[in-house]
Order: sequence, then structure tokens, then C-alpha cells
Amino acid sequence: MVPDVSMLTCSTARLVLRPFRLEDFDAYSFYHQREDVYRFLYSTPPAVEALRANFEAAMQPGLARAGDALHLAVERMEDAAVIGEVLLKLADGAAMQAEIGYIFNPRYGGSGYATEAVEAMIGIGFRVFGFHRIFARIDTLNHGSVGIVERLGLRREAHFIENDRFDGVWGDEFVYATLAREWQASRA
Repeated sequence: MVPDVSMLTCSTARLVLRPFRLEDFDAYSFYHQREDVYRFLYSTPPAVEALRANFEAAMQPGLARAGDALHLAVERMEDAAVIGEVLLKLADGAAMQAEIGYIFNPRYGGSGYATEAVEAMIGIGFRVFGFHRIFARIDTLNHGSVGIVERLGLRREAHFIENDRFDGVWGDEFVYATLAREWQASRA
């Protein structure tokens, strides 16, 4: 893996993906305190103390052990606004697999920013970290996220029925994935 991810940045046509900085906390906390954002994350928005701890963890990325995550802030070039985040979570180092995740401020929805940022982060996963497979787990009712991974060409590999429960309600989940060779071939 990459020894110093604290310097990892990536630019797309409209965005910069970069490590979080202290001054990003207000933007981070805005979208992390929204019920509509957490609807598909199977939890409630974190309390203030947990929110601060989560932010501090996001500022210290690493991919050494299973469960570690690399969080990058997604900054819009036109105004330097932090509009969300993308992450790679190490699922299995020996199998070279990571999970892609993303959370965005709904105010910036509908402009393709999430798709652009997720595409860049998947590219980082394959080019920089050498992952073999990257996958996404998505609530089947999260049509926006399903659209993102389908636009990017990830393959639906599974549909789990009532595999998760939140607030007494059972939920279904899709798993989408792509292999490094598939990703590279689709971008050639």
C-alpha cells in the first residue's frame, strides 16, 4: 500500500479530492447531521462528540488493516466548497479488495459530482493502491447511489434480501463490483 496517504490528492474536471483539513469540519458536520443523508447508512446522525471523533479519524487515513479507511474530502474547484467525501475501506488485504463509499451534501445533488468523485476514487484504488476488486454495498432503495455505480459500469453481483435491520425495519442490499482489469478496459 501507499506509505503516506496524507499527501494524496486527485483532480477531476470540476473537483479536487484531498485529505480533510481542520477547516472542513463545518461542511463535514453539516451533511453528517442530516437525517436524509443517514437514511441509507443504517444509523442515526452522530452526536456532537461522536461527530468530532469521526472527523478526526477521517483526517488520519490509513489502509494498513481490514476495516481501515481512506477518506478524502471532495472540494468543488469553482468555489473551494467541500461538498462531500469519498472513501476506500480495506476489506481484505490478502485478497486486495476494498469497499468504495461516499457521502454528499444533498444541496449539491443532481450535478454529477458524486459520480465524478467516485470514479476518481475507484481509479485511485486501482492505480495507487493496486486493489484487485472494489465493491459497493448499497441499500436497494437508494436509487441515487445505484445510479452512480451503474453509470460507472460496476456489475451487480448480489441482491441480499432483508439482510440488515435499522429502527425495526428490514432492508435489502445490492453489492456492485468491478475488477481492476475490467475498470482499466472500460477506461481505455
